[in-house]
Formats: sequence, structure tokens, C-alpha cells
Amino acid sequence: MNNPNKYLRYSAVALIASGTLILAGCSDNNNDSPAPIAPPVVAPVMQNYTLAVTNLTANQPMSPIAVVNHQVDTVLWSSGDSASLALETLAESGDASGLSDEPAVTELISGSGILLPGASESISMSINSDQVAALSVVTMLVNTNDAFAGFSGYDLSELAVNESMSFRVIAYDAGTEANSEAKGTIPGPADGGEGFNPARDDSDKVHGHPGVISADDGLAESVLNASHRFDNPVLLITISRTE
Repeated sequence: MNNPNKYLRYSAVALIASGTLILAGCSDNNNDSPAPIAPPVVAPVMQNYTLAVTNLTANQPMSPIAVVNHQVDTVLWSSGDSASLALETLAESGDASGLSDEPAVTELISGSGILLPGASESISMSINSDQVAALSVVTMLVNTNDAFAGFSGYDLSELAVNESMSFRVIAYDAGTEANSEAKGTIPGPADGGEGFNPARDDSDKVHGHPGVISADDGLAESVLNASHRFDNPVLLITISRTE
């Protein structure tokens, strides 16, 4: 006689085995990796600088100092190259506003006004840490046809907090207007003549300025005198990072 309990035990075992397979089939197969955690956003901080500019000449007022922030590896001028229209305008008239339209320029800061001979001026600026790049400083010697002074392309990232860098800078000739020193051609107080003129009648190359001749040294048509001559350097510029 067959034992019915035997079949019941087999059925129970079969049910348990089936249940195990079912549970195994329902196991969590979700192997998706957790979403990456984005790094925290670090807000840029302001870096503060002070520029001290001193006019070293005897009788050459300087146009309002132009402080220009621009991209690294660019310059506003280079000896032997033609001056841009913006630089020509500044060198002939003292108007620096066109520099703000130069392709690499990110900011233009102007001094408070004419920097008289022997005078000094302090200019402050703040730059976002993620925008710190190169710096240029430029101004016109207004008792000339097209002389300007400054430096171009200093990498501000080289300057640590509480560090300073000083530049004794020479006068450059924009090469855009002949140094005739004639009446009506100089915008400064020695003449009160024309400023920017789009015609270029000189070498069309930026170079070191040869200096003023003046009527006192035999240039008959000159409206300048010996007091308007200058030796290099013509400016002392000190950049200090304060924060």
C-alpha cells in the first residue's frame, strides 16, 4: 500500500524548491551606479590692487592714466608694429576710451584726470579671481605730437598678496604723426592744437621716442621750449596687491 504521507512530503519539498526559484528570480538585479556627486561650486573672490603712478617729467602733463585688463598673451602695442587705431587715438589726443573696444580687453579703468609733472596718483581696482589676467598701463605725453608711455602685458597672477612690482617706463612714439612740434598739431597746454588725425604721416611703427627738439634747440616751427624736453624714464608705476 502506498504511503500518502510520502507524496505529501515530496509535494512539500517541491513547493519549497519552487518558492526558492521564484524568490531567486525576483532578486534585485538593479546594478545602476549611484549618481556622481557634483563638486561644490567655489564662488570667485575679489582680488584688490593699487597702482601708484608718478609723472617724472619737468613739463609734460600726462593724459588720464588708462589701466587696461586684458587676456594673457596679448599686448596693446609692440615695438616695430603698427599702432592700433585705439592706440593712435590715445597717443595723438589723450583719449583712451577706444581701448575698451580692443578684442582682448576685458576692462578699462581711467585715472581721475591730467597727471601734472611731478605729481602722483593712486588708482584702485578689484578683479574677480577667475578673471585675473594681464595688465597694461598707458598715457599720452600731451605736449607732444604722438608720444605715449606705459607698459603692456604684465601677468597679474604673478603677484601675491602684499607683494609689489615697480616699473620705470620710457616714452614711445606711436609712429602715426610726424614730430613737427608745429603750431596747431599738439593738444597739450603748450599749443592747444589738434588732437587725433586719422592721416598717418610718419613711420607707422611704434618705437622709442627720440625726444623733443624745441625752438630753443633750433627747430624754428616748434611751439615747444627746452622745458618740454624729457629724459627716460618718464613714469614710475608701482602695482601692489592688497588682498
